[in-house]
Amino acid sequence: MSYWRNVNPAGAIADLATVFRQAGRNRWRIGLLSGAITLGLFSTMAAETWTAPRALPEITYITVWPSHRTDEEIIASNIANQKRKEALAAEQAKRDEEVRNVYKTIGRASGMDVDRIEREAKAKAAAEEAARKAEIARQIEQQRQAAAVAGN
Repeated sequence: MSYWRNVNPAGAIADLATVFRQAGRNRWRIGLLSGAITLGLFSTMAAETWTAPRALPEITYITVWPSHRTDEEIIASNIANQKRKEALAAEQAKRDEEVRNVYKTIGRASGMDVDRIEREAKAKAAAEEAARKAEIARQIEQQRQAAAVAGN
């Protein structure tokens, strides 16, 4: 909004009048030519239309499994994938524990009571989990009541 407070169209009109007076005897020709060019450009742009339908996207299906796999092969693949995910999760948990131990060591070296901080964090997490479970139980109860009312 502050930009528009500084805009004064009267100044722009005064500048146009000054330039128009200084243009000499060709000012009407230049003004008409400028207006005709502007009018021609804008009328050309306004007359343009698009009638061709847009090209639909090309879909490429990527298949990574052979189409003739048996159920046993699918189950074996799923089991192998689950074991791989569990191994990665265990490795990540191990790294997270190492990081926690490093932070505990730094905290103890700084004079912080890291055991108290950890107890408070665990208590807060347990309280949040209990609140989340209570909210879920409340929502389930509301849905049951709503279903009972709708069923009557």
